Amino acid sequence: MSRLLPFLLYFHFAIVLCNAQGFKNPIIEGFHPDPSVCKVGDDFYLVNSSFAYFPGVPIFHSKDLVNWEQIGHCLTRESQLNLQNAGISEGIYAPTIRYHKGVFYMVSTNVSHKGNFLVYTEDPKGEWSEPIWLEQKGIDPSLFFEGGKCYLTVNPDNQIYLSEIDPKTGEQLSEPIPIWSGTGGRYPEAPHIYKKDDWYFLLLSEGGTEYGHTVTIARSRNIEGPYEPNPKNPILTHIGVETQTSPIQGTGHGDFVQAEDGSWWVVFLGFRPQSGNHHMLGRETFLAPVSWNNDNWPVINKSGTVSLDMNVPTLALQPFEDSKEPANFTKKELGHKWNYIRNPIMNNYSINDEEGSINLKVSPVSLNDKGSPTLIARRQEHINFTSIVKLNLLDARKKDEAGITVFMDHKSHYDLFLRQKNNSKQQLVLRYILGELNHEKVITELSNEEVIYLNVGGSNDYYDFSYSLDGKEYNFIDKMDVRYLSSETAGGFTGIMLGMFAVSDEHKSKGFGKFYEFDYSSSEE
Repeated sequence: MSRLLPFLLYFHFAIVLCNAQGFKNPIIEGFHPDPSVCKVGDDFYLVNSSFAYFPGVPIFHSKDLVNWEQIGHCLTRESQLNLQNAGISEGIYAPTIRYHKGVFYMVSTNVSHKGNFLVYTEDPKGEWSEPIWLEQKGIDPSLFFEGGKCYLTVNPDNQIYLSEIDPKTGEQLSEPIPIWSGTGGRYPEAPHIYKKDDWYFLLLSEGGTEYGHTVTIARSRNIEGPYEPNPKNPILTHIGVETQTSPIQGTGHGDFVQAEDGSWWVVFLGFRPQSGNHHMLGRETFLAPVSWNNDNWPVINKSGTVSLDMNVPTLALQPFEDSKEPANFTKKELGHKWNYIRNPIMNNYSINDEEGSINLKVSPVSLNDKGSPTLIARRQEHINFTSIVKLNLLDARKKDEAGITVFMDHKSHYDLFLRQKNNSKQQLVLRYILGELNHEKVITELSNEEVIYLNVGGSNDYYDFSYSLDGKEYNFIDKMDVRYLSSETAGGFTGIMLGMFAVSDEHKSKGFGKFYEFDYSSSEE
């Protein structure tokens, strides 16, 4: 026994370490709102809203609920995702992912085209079905499977309705009935039903997806109700005095999941304010443990609040290998982090994987238009970051442009770019578009086809802009206040995207921006 004791002690402490390592919030950083999660065996899958960005509904995989790897998108074809004329905060709202008898279902709302729909697949990494359109109107649809039946919950008019549907055809099999309107907070939405100990639990969000966001819950012995609210609602919120200075605000829109070890968890959205009460990163995905009290009501993280550093027991952590994409374009297809605005014109993009570059053809659709500009963009995921592009502008006509943008929407963005001045000269220009305010500053002139490095650095209060001709010595240009691109100033439900773009004043130009690198890094990683 004496020989076994050291091994047993080591084994005991190894188990403790594996299950009590804690984690950092948010678990998915940057513009990843409205999370929904499902479990299949010991695997977890999570989806987020994508609004007017294409492809739609990013999907992630995890083994431990803490470490997530994006494995694709649910909506990858224009036949699934019509975003024509969608405002940047329109398009795809609040998806829910569920798994039933070997099939994954994703149900969501395209607020810009036909409303509620679902898609399905047996392989979440692969292609999903064509949309099955649902009769029930409203937003934030969710599915609940029980006893061979599929129930749909949705919010059409500030209360939650329940109906039975056929998930393979979308046919409505029962009349929608109202089952709960929440506790009195505005915008009762994001309904999800769960069953535990013969109780049906209905989870909601109330208060609007802003500083007053909350999560509330009710229960019933009958799925059709009546539902009694938890006397201790809300069960998650940062609206109180004790959290008014928390670095996490706007907590809400949650979804429960039970792990294989019996533990319960909730994923939900929140945002991280900076520069006062402004946020640029959009609403992000957070995680907290859920316990059940003696009255069989859920309690989130003991207090109904969360922190950036979560010192709680976890599942055995299984991080993925570093998935940071290379700065250059050495693959035939773009990685999952890249997005287009609305439905892209794919002829405007061409990858030279042998050279490691991508060409963006100039387009007469500008970043100020509600069409589909020539733009590929990735999310800003950190408050402090550096993003560098290496490019030149080729075969350009007068006023053709190519560069980098810090983009909130078509009325709010900062751009640093090359512009063709005449037959032999190009200008480096810094521009801001802030609603009706439009200002440009010419920085310097370059000869045609000269390669340049453009740098955007993010911090708590400013975006800093600089450039280099050799990639080593950078010349500071200016700094722009982050607040003017925030959700609180610009409005909307998205977050900052950092992108490469190419624009022309005319249809006939054959100009293109040749981008050799796009490097994004942060000391926070």
